Formats: sequence, structure tokens, C-alpha cells
Amino acid sequence: MSESYEFLFKFLVIGSAGAGKSCILHQFIENKFKQDSNHTIGVEFGSKVVNVGGKAVKLQIWDTAGQERFRSVTRSYYRGAAGALLVYDITSRETYNALTNWLTDARTLASPNIVIVLVGNKKDLEAEREVTFMEASRFAQENELMFLETSALTGENVEETFLKCARSILTKIESGELDPERMGSGIQYGDALRRMHRQEKLQPRTSRPDCAC
Repeated sequence: MSESYEFLFKFLVIGSAGAGKSCILHQFIENKFKQDSNHTIGVEFGSKVVNVGGKAVKLQIWDTAGQERFRSVTRSYYRGAAGALLVYDITSRETYNALTNWLTDARTLASPNIVIVLVGNKKDLEAEREVTFMEASRFAQENELMFLETSALTGENVEETFLKCARSILTKIESGELDPERMGSGIQYGDALRRMHRQEKLQPRTSRPDCAC
């Protein structure tokens, strides 16, 4: 039996190699740590239906390679993404310093209204920290990003990160800022909502009574 959902959101997981992107995705999908994690070659894929504000939302998640040699390949997956997790490793200044480049790619190549969450991964390695919470928080504020620190190892904040991004997208749909029917929005209606919208379009509009004024 196929999964039932009201919306589908396309997500990206982006950031430098070694930041733990695949481990975050694996923890979210499988609820366990990925022990033998090699660098992603090209793109990996996962999906999960979650409850967001009482609505069933399917997250279609593309985990992109962080190595420079795959950059041209992974850029093609940015198109039509509604949300993104921008991941760095709190124990690696190098992955943090590369954030601006990743952010520029996301905002240039994906949906113009893309919702981005900055994710400081490997929170469990506090003793090896090179990037402070305050420093990353300031970067997030300056670039209008949401921000959370996670541990793909323990699972801390991993699900909350995806839900936070999805909640923000849903809020934008409800306010009319995002239109699921616009090409490249990164959002699709689930079967039930799609049928309902199709019926609404097919129904003839009732004519207004003549105004007696």
C-alpha cells in the first residue's frame, strides 16, 4: 500500500565533504547511526513521511556530494528544492568557512523562496569544537537562516531539523507566499489534495446574482 500524504517537499542536504550529511540523512530515515560512512559519490536519496502541524508531509531528500569534483553534478539537483539543510562540522573550521559558497549556490540555483536551516553537526564532539555556537548563530542571523546543532551519532536534534524546515515551508504555503502549483516550487500536492484542486478547477463558477443597486 502506498504512503498517503498531503504534500511532498523536495529537500537538499548540502555542505562540505566530511560534515556528516549522509549520517544525518541515515539517522533521520533509519533512526540509527551509519557506521561505515564513505564520501557520497554524486547524490544519494531518501524519503520519509512526517507529521507537520497535523498534516502528513512526504520529504523527498537529496544528499549531495561535498567534494569539489562532484560540484557540477550536484548543482543540477538544486533546481526546484523547497528546503535545504546547510551542514558543517563544529569540529572543522574548514567546513564552516565554506558555508558562504554553499549558501550562494542554494540561493542562486534552487527555488527563490528556498527555506534553509544551518546545521552544526557532531555536537557530541564538544571537546574538539572549533566553531562556537554563538559564531554560527550570528552567521545564521546575518543570512536569515534558522539554526540548530545536531549529532548524527546520538540523533540529537536530527528529526527536529527536518521538521523545523518543513514547518516553515508549510507556513509559507498557508500564508500564500509559496504556491505548490508554481513550476519549480519544490512542492507537490498529495493525491487527495491534487484531486480536490482538480475538481475545484473543473467546477463551473456560480454566477453572482444581479446587483440591484
